[in-house]
Amino acid sequence: MRFMFTIYHDERDLDALSPAERQSLINSALEYDDEIRRSGHYIVSDALEPARTARTIRVRGGKVSTTDGPFAETKEQLGGFFLIEARDIDEACALAARFPPARLGVVEVRPVRPLKHS
Repeated sequence: MRFMFTIYHDERDLDALSPAERQSLINSALEYDDEIRRSGHYIVSDALEPARTARTIRVRGGKVSTTDGPFAETKEQLGGFFLIEARDIDEACALAARFPPARLGVVEVRPVRPLKHS
């Protein structure tokens, strides 16, 4: 079964880290990445640029509107993701709990819903 980990954090917390602290967090995240690759759970993952670099697209009544930044004003922003394969939600949550940046933010674990043509 596939699960998506979406990683949320307050970008101000990351900005407040010293360069050495930030690099240590990156190194531990990359080590985690290597660990779940070796375990066979890994499908794909990546970090995202800060929310201020995002654009939000809406299509209403056939008209497209684009705005800078994320759709919602929140304290925590989406910072990255993992797509993994796990036996069940319990195993997925156990894997997510070991992700080092979870100490600074939140990891949402959600089952992926496969879509099929009719």
